[in-house]
Amino acid sequence: MENPNTPVTAQAVNWGGSAVAGVNVTLENALTVPAVWAAVEFISGTIASLPLNVYEKTETGRVKMTSGLQTVIHDAVNDETSSFDWRKYTFERILTGGRSITYIERSNGRVVNLWPMDPADVTIKRSSNRKTYEYSPGGDAKPVTYAASEIIDIFFSVESDGITSISPILTNKDAIALAIAATNYGSKFFNNGGVPPFVMTGNFQTGSALNRASNDLQNAIQQQTKENRLALTLPAGHEIKPIGADPEKSQLVDLKRFQVEEIARIYSLPPVFLQDLTHGTFSNTEQQDLHLVKHTLRRWITQVEQEMNLKLFGRDEAKFYVEFNLDGLLRGDFSTRMSGYATGIQNAILTPNEARAQENRPDKDLGNDLLVQGATVPLGQQKMGDTNV
Repeated sequence: MENPNTPVTAQAVNWGGSAVAGVNVTLENALTVPAVWAAVEFISGTIASLPLNVYEKTETGRVKMTSGLQTVIHDAVNDETSSFDWRKYTFERILTGGRSITYIERSNGRVVNLWPMDPADVTIKRSSNRKTYEYSPGGDAKPVTYAASEIIDIFFSVESDGITSISPILTNKDAIALAIAATNYGSKFFNNGGVPPFVMTGNFQTGSALNRASNDLQNAIQQQTKENRLALTLPAGHEIKPIGADPEKSQLVDLKRFQVEEIARIYSLPPVFLQDLTHGTFSNTEQQDLHLVKHTLRRWITQVEQEMNLKLFGRDEAKFYVEFNLDGLLRGDFSTRMSGYATGIQNAILTPNEARAQENRPDKDLGNDLLVQGATVPLGQQKMGDTNV
């Protein structure tokens, strides 16, 4: 850029993923930011841990499948990958590169396996208003073309062409670069023994004396740090003056805390789930828990369910469908689960056996009956002693 003979054009300048903080942001080094790592791991791990089942619609309601596609979706998507691992891998790709692609293997029209593919090895094209996916593993093999109906394609967001995915990391590279730069600055500061950049002033006669004094001072500081000594004695008439800004004056800690909030905004996560309790209280933390389900997880769950139902069963199939069970989030909250079951059973919403099934407990005799409390009767019919009012 400093060469006047170099034209400032898109072809001459390699923009890459560089940002205003002077850091080249990639998907790999973005994950070195603890807040980005926590956001990706939290969302992907949470969705992967939710129960995912296949249901069949019947005249009396719905029935959860126990074999066939249920085994693929709930247990293991193929002989090598569990359902949890597939979903976690899927969302790790979405939350970093912006897209996840999975091939649906069928035998005699029946889904037998799901195979996750590296999005970097897939080229998406549109011809005659139809999307196709060209898969070339490693970039060297002869590409195999799949129709859109054979691919589960889940993305963070897409550009106006409806094909190109948008990476949340590269789109917000400036905010992430600032977090990386702040971490790098802090590392360099403490790597220097906590001594800020400085200049030594005094009566130096020659350039060689200045260089020797600089080297001697640097060696002395390293020796002081190694021996854990507190003070450094300077020759008479010399003094050290700091240059630049130290971490306290540059508000390094405040900057790093603010970057946690910025990254939380990228992923629509309440900061409390990135372990930032700066503004957390007992009441608003509980509200953030509700925000997570209503405004973060629900968006992803709806997108995944609709994509899977479309690609696994087709647009006209209304008999079968897959569905996440958000009740799985309460798996570690025994008190809340029991309270919910009690309310459902006492108000004829759940049968005792339905509640027991949620806890993986066997059915009991008479447990299939809907129950209601005997004290709940129409107004004016409550008993008073041996007579009716």
